[in-house]
Amino acid sequence: MEGKESNIGSSSSTPNLIAKSKPYTTQFQGFSVPSEHISSIISFQKHFQALDDDIIIATKPKSGTTWLKALVFSIVNRHRYTLSNTPLNFTTPHLLVPYFDLELYKENPNPDLYTIPSPRIFSAHLPYPILADSIKHSNCRIIYMTRNPFDNIVSYWHFINGMNNTPKPSLEDCFETFCRGEEVYGPFWDHALGYWNMSLEKPSNVLFLRYEELLEDPVAQTKRFAEFLGFPFSMEEEKTGMVNQIVDFCSFNNLKNLEVNKTGKTPGPKIPSNKLFFRSGKVG
Repeated sequence: MEGKESNIGSSSSTPNLIAKSKPYTTQFQGFSVPSEHISSIISFQKHFQALDDDIIIATKPKSGTTWLKALVFSIVNRHRYTLSNTPLNFTTPHLLVPYFDLELYKENPNPDLYTIPSPRIFSAHLPYPILADSIKHSNCRIIYMTRNPFDNIVSYWHFINGMNNTPKPSLEDCFETFCRGEEVYGPFWDHALGYWNMSLEKPSNVLFLRYEELLEDPVAQTKRFAEFLGFPFSMEEEKTGMVNQIVDFCSFNNLKNLEVNKTGKTPGPKIPSNKLFFRSGKVG
């Protein structure tokens, strides 16, 4: 791919692709995305039909995605499962809240997603401009979480160096790539700004927060999520400690120590173990 241009075309569904100097990523609609996911992203843009009660968790990689998935899944499904029998006890959050391009449309260019119980919960590392148009024109809810860029770079460096079959850059390489805006799903600021602007334009549909805010007051943010998603906690639930129970169950230490996240394996050749998703969960 190095130094070559794709002849795919220039329409919105099959845009012109300009290969970068490093074949791991490709410039796609103004952002740097994994080259191997281009076809699944195009399929997602072309075929995905959003429902008004869909929930989408959006992040850049290594911005607290696993934690946010667990919290949202627990909030939405708290009347379906108790914390003692929730699927989170034996299934990684990434299988319960699947990615559009990394999973759903990578396995099938046009999967049947209507069989998923409502409300459907999906996730994406994709920037807002790259999301399927049906999402932008629907009434679905998007929670976007960003993170201090320095912590994001360091966390991503540890993560990618623990993966199989991927480049193993130095921390300096990661930093320089970030500064050029060429990191995966970058530029960082454009990624965040897309969701930030939409949170101002459509505050009832897009919630923007920082990882540090969730870390500082997880109880308040969990209640905020529930209200935003249309699943507010009742006074009785608050009195009986339901919010705190969900926060405790979804805490970094508890999730990290669940057997599925210590020894379990996410499908695919690149992630050697689910424990790769858990490092320190701290700021700085």
